[in-house]
Amino acid sequence: MKILWFIPTHGDSRYLGTSKGARQTDLDYFKQVAIAADTLGYEGVLLPTGRSCEDSWMVAASLVDVTKRLKFLVALRPGIIQPVQTARMAATLDRLSGGRVLVNLVTGGDPDELAGDGLHLSHEERYELSTEFVSIWRGVLQASHTNEAIDFDGRHLKVKGAKVIYPPVTQPYPPLFFGGSSGPAHDLAAAQCDTYLTWGEPPAAVAEKVRDVGGRAERLGRKLEFGIRLHVIVRETEDEAWAAAGKLISHLDDDIVAAAQKKFAAMDSIGQRRMAALHGGRFDKANPRAGLEVAPNLWAGVGLVRGGAGTALVGDPQQVAARIQEYADLGMDYFILSGYPHLEEAYRFAELVFPLLPLATRDKLTRGPTLTGPFGEIVANDIRPGMTPPTLPLVAAPRGAARIGSGAPLASRELEGNAT
Repeated sequence: MKILWFIPTHGDSRYLGTSKGARQTDLDYFKQVAIAADTLGYEGVLLPTGRSCEDSWMVAASLVDVTKRLKFLVALRPGIIQPVQTARMAATLDRLSGGRVLVNLVTGGDPDELAGDGLHLSHEERYELSTEFVSIWRGVLQASHTNEAIDFDGRHLKVKGAKVIYPPVTQPYPPLFFGGSSGPAHDLAAAQCDTYLTWGEPPAAVAEKVRDVGGRAERLGRKLEFGIRLHVIVRETEDEAWAAAGKLISHLDDDIVAAAQKKFAAMDSIGQRRMAALHGGRFDKANPRAGLEVAPNLWAGVGLVRGGAGTALVGDPQQVAARIQEYADLGMDYFILSGYPHLEEAYRFAELVFPLLPLATRDKLTRGPTLTGPFGEIVANDIRPGMTPPTLPLVAAPRGAARIGSGAPLASRELEGNAT
């Protein structure tokens, strides 16, 4: 298992769909989340893309110098920028970070947003463009290691003598992630990507995706890794976890949910439609679990107003770890997780769930130097957490003096010389 966290460049809050409990998401906050993820042992962080987000490449570059091992899964969109320039950006970031770049191909599913960015193509045409884009992107980075140039003549894109002079550290190129639920998306993943990502659908639906995409890749002589994108709401008890889920949507009202669902319905993303179908826009504040628990411990409440990944694993540590293992058994290699608010939940998930993950994963999460000394807060200046408190010697008190525990106050002179 490879466990990644999320940098919330579109904003962060304690409650969905409201400014109540929101916080300023600026460079200092992004650094806090990144350093927490790096220190705790997460494999990397996902940086989203789109007009509702800060630019993913700029944010990733700003976090390289404050982290040590953390990888950056950086989103890119075909058609918004040319593939050779994007290849140079990926190579440069990979070089500056010492090989810590992962790339997430995002075709996009909101026609209004894409038109605003200058892309006026249908769903099918965007996948044609994406296929050509990735062919050039991969080709020019592969060729960079031997200082060669490439030519490509496609329907949407054409380059002649394209070259990247400074190759990436990672060979042949930073690993390419991609998610999509349509047939063309599965074809693209099978033919050109390294890891196929799915949003957090019920296990049976995820298993079907793995079978379909994996089968298409196998017929091309390729083998993919798989990953899943989920939110997490984990607490020490199941009741506390479900109460936290209810609190997360406690400030939603029917109007904001209806507006969000109307916007999602206008998108041509098959994945977004699958997310919306899990809940149908229905929720009950009095019982947030009812109608939204779409599989054991899998809650669709986040998707009431949040686009993209709309499900969360909800439960106590043992339940959440069991669901993660269930997805791992289906073939998931990467788990890209998040929680509201992202700084605190990065710690909470690591503290509660990391110890329950498979041994190999635990070993990887805790790699790196371990400082000697006590673990936890020192009690009374000398008692280390977990140790048996020492037996204190009894001190004879003068006749008539109050003894500790008797309930009578001690005179100051009686404490002198007996402070132990």
